[in-house]
Amino acid sequence: MERIVEQGLLYDFYGELLTEHQRKIYEDVVYNDLSLTEIAQENGISRQGVHDLVRRCNHLLQEYEDKLHLVERFMRIRSRVEQLKQLTNDSEMNKDKLIEEIESLSSKILEEL
Repeated sequence: MERIVEQGLLYDFYGELLTEHQRKIYEDVVYNDLSLTEIAQENGISRQGVHDLVRRCNHLLQEYEDKLHLVERFMRIRSRVEQLKQLTNDSEMNKDKLIEEIESLSSKILEEL
């Protein structure tokens, strides 16, 4: 997964566990695409301080994911929903096989929840 997408997903799931200051800086880097220098000037801290804070946030968010696996679970469910969507567009599959596949994928999704 592309790093920036991964950072965004981790932040979406675990960002509320960061302090308000950490969230603001992290959002400026990941979502607002501001440079470290711009963020440092805006917040009255050093460029190195911004860099260190972003690294710490990345580490914290990854630790949360390593323990809770919410992003991993979300990606699995998303993949299975995509498979369901593809099945509904498969006009060559017979009805019984289609129902069997849909039931199987639905069961897997429900197990994840």
